[in-house]
Amino acid sequence: MDDKNRETETLVIDFEDSAYLPELFGDHDRHLARIEQKLGVSVSSRGTRVVVNGDPSSRQTTETVLRDLYRRLEGGLEVTEGEVDAAVRMAEALGPTGASGEAGDALGSPSVSDPRFQIRTYRRVITPRSPTQAKYIDQMRKNAMVYALGPAGTGKTYLAVVVAVSMLAEGLIDRIILSRPAVEAGERLGFLPGDMREKVDPYLRPLYDALYDMMPGDQVAKRLGNGEIEVAPIAFMRGRTLSSSFVILDEAQNTTPVQMKMFLTRLGDNSRMVVTGDPSQIDLPRGVQSGLTDSLDILEGVKDIGVTRFTDADVVRHSLVARIVQAYDRRDRDRKSKA
Repeated sequence: MDDKNRETETLVIDFEDSAYLPELFGDHDRHLARIEQKLGVSVSSRGTRVVVNGDPSSRQTTETVLRDLYRRLEGGLEVTEGEVDAAVRMAEALGPTGASGEAGDALGSPSVSDPRFQIRTYRRVITPRSPTQAKYIDQMRKNAMVYALGPAGTGKTYLAVVVAVSMLAEGLIDRIILSRPAVEAGERLGFLPGDMREKVDPYLRPLYDALYDMMPGDQVAKRLGNGEIEVAPIAFMRGRTLSSSFVILDEAQNTTPVQMKMFLTRLGDNSRMVVTGDPSQIDLPRGVQSGLTDSLDILEGVKDIGVTRFTDADVVRHSLVARIVQAYDRRDRDRKSKA
């Protein structure tokens, strides 16, 4: 067969159980339409058979996506638009010949149906939505300390809370401690109304949001009350030893080097620590070095410390968020090139 005929060849995919296909295809075939839009193919179905038209690489990627989502349904997990996008992201990372990128090479080509990366929480099962997220989950399970760096919307904080909640549910740790710089690096909260908790709660809200997504509200309230979950600004960590805990420092780019050293040295026995931040979004006063970048310069490469770097390709919020991040990155590159 010549190259021209191969270009127009169709791919036929057969599925064994038609019971899974309505959810695989989505209401009014919206999942198939999403795959068509993202991969530039034409997909039609009849019975348990799916026919894919498009260039060879796109056809192969489409088959990878559909079979991955089908296996996910066989495993009892749901398929939403988020999982469809994730399956496309994972399949594209494999490349047209099935060769994976850095995360896939180390982890054996992660996918949305891969049980190795399924995290069970009190509410539901969470799976990674990009190869970098899979690498991040793997690092959190293997290392005592992990840095997660990258733009908003990549799941840095969310997945850290997910892993922490799952380890608490399994009895692997006794408590979860969530922290972040409040207001600014100096944490001058006196001008805000209310007591200390009322002052800092608005700045810790993203951590609470992640908790409530993983656990019923009454469970969150109970565990906050008995100390199994603690949410506090970084200043509250001074002088403590955090043992048998999963400790998360969010927005770490807004710590000073002194604060960061203090926080990192709180790590106690049988504990894990995750430090998240976006080095491009430092809000410290001009001339003040970020504790995040300072500590990375010192610690990257140290045994038992993992570093995961996310990019705009890993943004898993609304697709517009990724385009916003890309637009800002382009502006920053243009300014640097003109400087």
